[in-house]
Amino acid sequence: MKILGAAQIRSADAYTIAHEPIASINLMERASLAFVEAFAALYNNSHPVCIIAGIGNNGGDGLAIARLLLEQGYEVEVYVANPKGKAGSDDFAINLGRLENLMAVITLTQAQDFPSLPSTTVLIDALFGSGLSRPLEGFYADLVMRMNAAPGPRVAVDIASGLFADQPGNEGDARVQVQHTLTFQVSKLAFYLPENAPFVGKVQVLNIGLHPTVIAETPTDYYQVTQSTVADWLPQREKHSHKGSYGHALLIAGSYGKVGAALMAGRACLRSGAGLLTVQTPQCGILPLQIGLPEAMALDGGHEHRWVQAPNTDSYSALGIGPGLGTHSDSAFAFESLLEAYQGPLVLDADALNLLSQHPNLWQKLPKGAVLTPHPKELSRLTGEEVRGWAQLDSAREFAQQ
Repeated sequence: MKILGAAQIRSADAYTIAHEPIASINLMERASLAFVEAFAALYNNSHPVCIIAGIGNNGGDGLAIARLLLEQGYEVEVYVANPKGKAGSDDFAINLGRLENLMAVITLTQAQDFPSLPSTTVLIDALFGSGLSRPLEGFYADLVMRMNAAPGPRVAVDIASGLFADQPGNEGDARVQVQHTLTFQVSKLAFYLPENAPFVGKVQVLNIGLHPTVIAETPTDYYQVTQSTVADWLPQREKHSHKGSYGHALLIAGSYGKVGAALMAGRACLRSGAGLLTVQTPQCGILPLQIGLPEAMALDGGHEHRWVQAPNTDSYSALGIGPGLGTHSDSAFAFESLLEAYQGPLVLDADALNLLSQHPNLWQKLPKGAVLTPHPKELSRLTGEEVRGWAQLDSAREFAQQ
């Protein structure tokens, strides 16, 4: 599933309006209907709802959502944040007129007028959308602080106000903290960064019918791998096949005190579909392996406590190395011997990555197509850079290309 930036999403909206064709107000209605359907599955109409709307198109969404929730029997309050009395977007104005035929809409000109809400009230954030490009300040920062102090759950329309879709913010920026984000058509890169977790909550991507051509043709550097994608990658099992039909994997893992890593990685290897599995582990791991994972064949790693002997790899279809392996100099020597002899499919994890960071000369010996799976600290060791968040995305991509 593609992850697009704010400008790309605006272009997709415009393309859909021009080529479906559909009026922008009707596209907004479609998005609002999708939001309300997802919202109703989370909170039924026994929950009062308070909507805080801006005067742009995200606010227009909020006003349309309010009208649709009213039609479904929800008790709804709506506050429009407009401290300077500005005119809103065209679609905001249309939805404001529609809503005012059904209920009173309150304009907030001072943040301290934000209402005191009971814990049963769900707060819907429709203040700012994905097009935000600068931190909130003044009235809006104060308003967001008061929204975050509301005792009930909070749900974002498309993206939490104050959170940038595709650029980093600063610690301390005003951003609405939410339990749920109901986002439109595509996910946003900001949702995947751990520092943004309080402003994202659980994400649900809602199909609002943007034109499939523009989504397919819009380039991006970022994708989310989904369950359906992975299912498509898995080969179909033949009716009369057997374990020998599905490859023989070799896993090199474990050391004294870390044999559990070999057991867990071995279970994962078999669960992923390998027909046969051999685990090479130190002598101290052979008995635990044979008891805890009897499906796997065990191969002596050449030492009582650590792996020191690279095996003959001719009979294996793929190889994984690293979990719980340790970084002893004997293991480093065996690792180098392995890389010199093996050029097949290879996955490197954990201590295999740490060995690479300690012995940079080994990089040139990795087989083409090798897969590296570093967690953030392992990536920092590999690159020599202590980076987090958005900078880590750039670091990982540049290092992968290198």
